[in-house]
Amino acid sequence: MPDTLPPCSVLILAGGRGQRMGGRDKGLLEWRGEPLIAHVQRAVRPLSDDLIISCNRNQDAYAGFADQLVGDAEQDYPGPLAGVIAGLQVARHEWVALLACDAPQVEQPLVDALRQLAVDGDSAAMVRQGGFWQPMFSVLPRRLLPLLEQAWAAGERSLQRALLREAVQALDCADDDARLNNFNTPDRLHVGPGPQA
Repeated sequence: MPDTLPPCSVLILAGGRGQRMGGRDKGLLEWRGEPLIAHVQRAVRPLSDDLIISCNRNQDAYAGFADQLVGDAEQDYPGPLAGVIAGLQVARHEWVALLACDAPQVEQPLVDALRQLAVDGDSAAMVRQGGFWQPMFSVLPRRLLPLLEQAWAAGERSLQRALLREAVQALDCADDDARLNNFNTPDRLHVGPGPQA
């Protein structure tokens, strides 16, 4: 961990219903002989003593990869914003790196770059790829929690829209940056890495 950066919690979202995976739990699907969650956890484990996984099922399977597990406050898989709120509520550090469980090629230097950008700007930082924000690659200050809770109470369900209500620093990445590949459909999982859909 770069000495200049304050400690951070890591929040991995694995709480979706996996519709594009036929209802299977994405984080536990195998890629290159291991569950997707194992790849993500290995990349970020050195960054934090507070690794949180947001999951709404299969908690026993996820427990070995995390320091803390959280679930959504509401039933029926309400979406990533709910998972982020649940994670921020228990995070032990003031900065939280946010990642998805289906991005097994994420690397520590990418997360460190986001952390540096967030700390330097004293605000959230998010990957922007080809002009599009990628909220599943973000670093958030924990102080955003009340604002996200207010957005949720007002009916907002989009994590991206909720985060963009405040200043966000952009980490611009190339369209073909393999570290951002997400494996959210069965064919992506089996054909291996390719451009992000």
